Amino acid sequence: MEKVLLVRYTEIHLKGLNRPYFERALVDNMKRALRGMEPVIEREHGRIYVRNISDENFAEALDRLTRVFGIHSVSPASAVDKDWETVVSAALSLMEERVKDAAPGTTFKVLARRSDKRYMYNSDTICRELGGRVLERFPGLKVDVHDPEIKLSVEIRDNAYVYCDEIKGANGMPTGTAGKASLLISGGIDSPVAGYMMAKRGLTLSAVHFYSYPYTSERARDKVVELTKLVSKYAGEIKLFLVPFTDIQMTIYEKCPSKETTVLMRRLMMKIAERIARGEGAMALITGESLGQVASQTLEALAVTNDAVSMPVFRPLIGFDKDEIMDIARRIGTYETSILPYEDCCTVFVPKHPVTKPRLEDLRASEAAVDFSDMIEKAIENTEIMTIK
Repeated sequence: MEKVLLVRYTEIHLKGLNRPYFERALVDNMKRALRGMEPVIEREHGRIYVRNISDENFAEALDRLTRVFGIHSVSPASAVDKDWETVVSAALSLMEERVKDAAPGTTFKVLARRSDKRYMYNSDTICRELGGRVLERFPGLKVDVHDPEIKLSVEIRDNAYVYCDEIKGANGMPTGTAGKASLLISGGIDSPVAGYMMAKRGLTLSAVHFYSYPYTSERARDKVVELTKLVSKYAGEIKLFLVPFTDIQMTIYEKCPSKETTVLMRRLMMKIAERIARGEGAMALITGESLGQVASQTLEALAVTNDAVSMPVFRPLIGFDKDEIMDIARRIGTYETSILPYEDCCTVFVPKHPVTKPRLEDLRASEAAVDFSDMIEKAIENTEIMTIK
């Protein structure tokens, strides 16, 4: 009997002739997630098997795999020979562990899949025969085919695989199969969630953060590094660009109309982020903006911000309310770090009465009235780069 992790995927099934490419990408991402554990990973008929994981690493390997985009679910399984009595023995051993503390009347159901059509029993017969053997061994159990407390599953493939648990994965598409985009990451709740959601669609991420020292602290910077690490648990390796923004922000504050400062700051951030993104081979920017959430996220303000760049801007949270965004942040583990009380540059120098319906011609004129070109070059030149794994 061998312990394996049985991995399922769903959306990749829709890819037709391109399916092998997505399967290979998924396997590569699984290998990276399990680096240091020396896994043996095999593909076969819509399943991926992870073997050679030591007992002490088994739970950690399972946890890591559930965060790999493209995986629908993972089951810790016993792989045994297809001899019927061997299958029954493995199933009874597994049920022994499940029912030892179970109350009388605990319900169960047997589920069977048979890809080997030459096998002696079809799926219905496997369910009946194995269910009968379970009831003989554990007479206190009851069968419930609709809502059982225990699901005993058997898959007949190259071997027989027996398991009870099906642990939900991250779903989505394998990271790296949709190209590369750059995330504008702040220290708030929204942008890490936006990065997570676009990585889930197969994008490889880089990230750009703007800081305004001494108006923002080292702790604020460390907070962003930690948030990037948390996103990287799902998205894989992320190159993080830390851009000094103080000179630009102070110039906007001192020389531009007060009500326009927030939108002007966003425009210049987008210009710098686009420059960095193109240098990294990224084809789009990602932001955590949600329509109407703050003054810089009205329809008019978003249109003015978009005008600053020529590459696409993805806003996966655009139709979400704050509660929905916070729910995702809690689920992926970024929420508690995001709410740490360290200000980022988006929350300093906020005008009392920001414009909510900016006119594009006004913002272009205000931006053109100040020569930001040298400051932009200096900010890019002094950008710190970190590789987050």
